Amino acid sequence: MMPSGQMGCGTALVTPFTRDGSLDEAALRALVDWQIAEGIHFLVPCGSTGEAATMTPAEHRRVVEIVVEQARKRVPVVAGAGSNDTRKAIEMSREMKAAGADMLLHVSPMYNKPPQRGIIAHFHAIADATDLPIIVYNVPGRTGSNIEAKTTLELAKHERIVAVKEASGNLGQIMEIIREAPDGFEVLSGDDSLTLAVMAAGGTGIVSVVSNMAPRRMSALAEACAAGRSEGARTEHTRLMPLMSAAFIESNPIPAKAAMAMMGKMQNVVRLPLVPMDARHEPVLRAALQSAGALR
Repeated sequence: MMPSGQMGCGTALVTPFTRDGSLDEAALRALVDWQIAEGIHFLVPCGSTGEAATMTPAEHRRVVEIVVEQARKRVPVVAGAGSNDTRKAIEMSREMKAAGADMLLHVSPMYNKPPQRGIIAHFHAIADATDLPIIVYNVPGRTGSNIEAKTTLELAKHERIVAVKEASGNLGQIMEIIREAPDGFEVLSGDDSLTLAVMAAGGTGIVSVVSNMAPRRMSALAEACAAGRSEGARTEHTRLMPLMSAAFIESNPIPAKAAMAMMGKMQNVVRLPLVPMDARHEPVLRAALQSAGALR
């Protein structure tokens, strides 16, 4: 278990689809139950890993409703609600609250690349329009712009902006946020491979892709980090390193979907413009799953 006030490991859930590309509700419900049984600390549906970019608003809401229904308050549900149109992000926030989400994950606006003051205005407008806690998501590799440390620290002053998922890969920037953040503001790694480093520096968790396949091991890693069990944390991290690498051998969630299909959790179906993983990567992914204990 995580210490009080720390988020731990949350899974950025993949979204199961049937062969015709529609939502596979049965597989999603089974995935939620398995994740919770394996000890995951919270669930994050409808992010980039969940292929939210190719969902209709109705599908997006339905996925979150299913996750909320199936979780039954056993773990918090942090619903992706991001948009590069602030008005749409506000509307999606209201939809996610109606669907039963406990918290919201909002990515920095992609493509239109606002300046830092525009990023602040975007998040303030969303936070002023909802009463749910918000996690800011910084992922420059997908959005085309970075949320600078001073911008995150400014956002942290808002009572409803409670955490950042930092996927910049910039440890100096992440450590500056950790050092200067107000009490109670959580810094979560957005990169599986940096979980150990970010939590050793004072971060409080990870929003993980790898925990789709290895929720028990990723949760154990977060718990060991939080408890200061450095040797145990290093052991878990080392065991997971091949899977942390293989999970990004192609664009996320292509390898994760392939891995979950190997494990029998869902069909290996992604929506265009994503395509199934190149078959030449299958031996590496299979070996990584076996190394992590996720596949015999």
